[in-house]
Amino acid sequence: MKITRVEAIPFAIPYAKPLKFASGEVHVAEHVLLRVTTNEGVVGVAEAPPRPFTYGETQAGIVAVVDGIFAPQVTGLDLMDREQIHARLSRTIGNPTAKSALDMAIWDALGQSLGYSVTDLLGGYTDRMRVSHMLGFDDPAAMVAEAERMRDTYGITTFKVKVGRRPHTLDTAVVRALREGLGDGVELYVDANRGWSASESARAMREMADLGLTFAEELCPADDVVGRRWLVQQLDVPFIADESVATPAEVTREILGGSANAASIKTARTGFTTSRRVHHLAEGLGIEVVMGNQIDGQLGSLCSLAFGAAFELTSRRAGELSNFLDMSDDLLAEPLEIHGGELVVRPGPGLGAVLDPDKLAHYRQD
Repeated sequence: MKITRVEAIPFAIPYAKPLKFASGEVHVAEHVLLRVTTNEGVVGVAEAPPRPFTYGETQAGIVAVVDGIFAPQVTGLDLMDREQIHARLSRTIGNPTAKSALDMAIWDALGQSLGYSVTDLLGGYTDRMRVSHMLGFDDPAAMVAEAERMRDTYGITTFKVKVGRRPHTLDTAVVRALREGLGDGVELYVDANRGWSASESARAMREMADLGLTFAEELCPADDVVGRRWLVQQLDVPFIADESVATPAEVTREILGGSANAASIKTARTGFTTSRRVHHLAEGLGIEVVMGNQIDGQLGSLCSLAFGAAFELTSRRAGELSNFLDMSDDLLAEPLEIHGGELVVRPGPGLGAVLDPDKLAHYRQD
């Protein structure tokens, strides 16, 4: 099970509906496909979604660091040398989605080689997850209509609402319209992507206190240290750290420092190896977690599903697994399908991801 080849393949697929939020907007999925081939002919795959406005990575940068640094470091190692691989990748600062995609492609190849699904290798708690859908910036009527379509078509009843605009009344009006339009039978939580100040966040949350929100996520910047702690102490819902917890050490800092009391796990930025560390840390600290979305395509969503279904804690809440529905196309030969508000882990070894070679040839950029 020796790694003989690592490929970083840039591709671009337009979004049918761009996602807009406080820290940016995405019109095209300019992602990178990672392929890891072994001496036995097994090929593991994963997807790296660069987010320059969040982590500073670009598509070209991911390809460069994989080809120039990471591929030579892991070629020749055994798939079971996971801690050695992790240590070698950790020598390079940053590049979280490049590292994570390589890590997940290796886990996919390992599962295929051993005959087990990645979910079973990680923990095997369940084979499915409830789905949460992210709603990007729009006017209230359009956002309510999108949520109704997701509920009626796919059975989704949990929605993450992007907020963080100024004035904040634009967002509170949207959340109120969603609650009034959808009723009490759905879960709503808000994510400001650090777009508000601490005082704006406190005011907005007071205005939405009667709407039964489940969570509030990254309402204000993590480096607003005093203001953020002040804010978290006032809230009566868990405050999810997301962009501020890209490493286990940052989870520890935010939780013990009182700047958050829940965390988002995104396999796109922590892979399977480091996501497992974050999960175990969350268990030890006794905090809630949600499986987040890095505006992933179907392959990225499949990775999030594989990890989230592996553990009781991560499968307890609906995972953000549906934004591939906003893309105009994808690379998987057999598209993911959401039924009854759930996604089911693909059967078979590894991730169960089979790529369509014609689509890859059409969308690849190299």
